[in-house]
Amino acid sequence: MEKKKFLIGTGNNGKFGEIMEVLRGLPYDFLRPADLGLDCDVEENGQTHEDNAYKKARHFFNQCGFLTLAEDSGIFVDALAGELGVKTRRWGAGEKATDLEWVEYFLDAMKDVPQDLRTARFVCCAALIDDKGEAHFFNGQTEGVITDGLQAQIKEGLPLSSCFKPAGFEKVYAALTSEEKNSISHRGKAIKAARDFLESCPGRLLT
Repeated sequence: MEKKKFLIGTGNNGKFGEIMEVLRGLPYDFLRPADLGLDCDVEENGQTHEDNAYKKARHFFNQCGFLTLAEDSGIFVDALAGELGVKTRRWGAGEKATDLEWVEYFLDAMKDVPQDLRTARFVCCAALIDDKGEAHFFNGQTEGVITDGLQAQIKEGLPLSSCFKPAGFEKVYAALTSEEKNSISHRGKAIKAARDFLESCPGRLLT
């Protein structure tokens, strides 16, 4: 039997890889927008991560017509209250900056913040549009702190992973194994909730 097609609605290779680590093994033919030549120009002007996740998922679903998942994530830094959050990648050096340029700008903005005030939390919302066009939402959050500098090599599309140390760990996100990170990360939690939903559906979404 031919597998159902399932679109992962992101052009970010780092995010695609993390999402696939969680969804791998499900009986779908996973695709990315580039595989289908889809238009990836989505205006992420929502007021919440849920707004933007839905906008992206609906944008891609309207082009392909089959199961589509998209996510929106960001970081909330207590010392920079109101500055990042839903506009994280567009903040500071901007979305056209390289990963290194962006995170260097961010760390410079944090350089005078004392250790006890470097608390932060990553949040993620994943939106799944099912094959009937109905939307389902899944959320994840992880508390942690911002380190003084980069503590691991930058992973493509995920610059903050090299300076965010999750609570209870001595390593930053980027220094954890994929299994460790997916088990505790904001994105891992949201995508795992989406996987649980897919597996709990009585046949309709898996066959």
